[in-house]
Amino acid sequence: MSRLKAVESRILQCIKNRFSAQYVSLPDQNKIWTLTVSPELQDKTPLVMVHGFGGGIGLWIQNLDHLSSRRTLHAFDLLGFGRSSRPNFPRDPEEAEEQFVSSIEQWRDQMGIRNMILLGHSLGGFLAASYSIKFPERVKHLILVDPWGFPAIPTDPSEIRSPPTWVKALAAVLGRSNPLAVVRAAGPWGLGLVQRFRPDLKRKFQEYFEDETIMEYIYHCNAQTPSGESAFKTMMERFGWAKRPMMSRINQIPKELPITFIYGAETWIDRSTGERVKEERPGSCVKSLAIKGASHHVYADQPGIFNAVVEEICDAVD
Repeated sequence: MSRLKAVESRILQCIKNRFSAQYVSLPDQNKIWTLTVSPELQDKTPLVMVHGFGGGIGLWIQNLDHLSSRRTLHAFDLLGFGRSSRPNFPRDPEEAEEQFVSSIEQWRDQMGIRNMILLGHSLGGFLAASYSIKFPERVKHLILVDPWGFPAIPTDPSEIRSPPTWVKALAAVLGRSNPLAVVRAAGPWGLGLVQRFRPDLKRKFQEYFEDETIMEYIYHCNAQTPSGESAFKTMMERFGWAKRPMMSRINQIPKELPITFIYGAETWIDRSTGERVKEERPGSCVKSLAIKGASHHVYADQPGIFNAVVEEICDAVD
């Protein structure tokens, strides 16, 4: 954890706006590592950002200053990921999902946030949608960025979109292990594996870091006890699918709550989901857009366009 703390501090030094980082203690004794940027801007609804699988608050570095220029922004490491506590999750997919959602609500309560604009990427999008089903009164606008786990697995194999090569390679190496077990098993060579599997991630952040900072960050986020990772494995059916697909439950979110889907135009995630949600929620504000030149990590592939799109959504809230 000390290595993760050190590399993360290098990343956070790039933030120009006023910020603080702290552990937020939950009633169940777990702790959520939390970053707050522009805490003085309290007259507008805060933006809360939820990272995806294997990530942490550091991956938002290209978005933090811009999106906190007119409102407070909070980003936190999901329970079981990054620098947050790593408890044992239930082995039941519904109960594991419930523990994630409960921790987000406990965090919100401890932070004293009355309501928020909630943005989630990938697994974070799945959990943000699940949270909005249970606590819709706390969310003013739901922003789902390349969300994981929405469609059910197609019965026709030809309709299954092929995941990127690194996902297939990882799946072939792992078999039934946790998704990132190979990184931990490699010990000191784990960083080299991250660099080999995901050379694209270094390029995405090269404007900020020419060295291995981001690769080290991702490695140290995932070299620890596989808590949230085990929960994700419990919730998933193969790598790209959820055992409890969100598409069948999205109508439980009240019609008054606006939803915006933001996809990368070149993503491996099924982009038709956003349009299908729009069709299934007539009379509700649902928008879906794709950002050109972006794949799954939209916020890092095209940070300028992404920031402008999210800022426009936030400005429309208040």
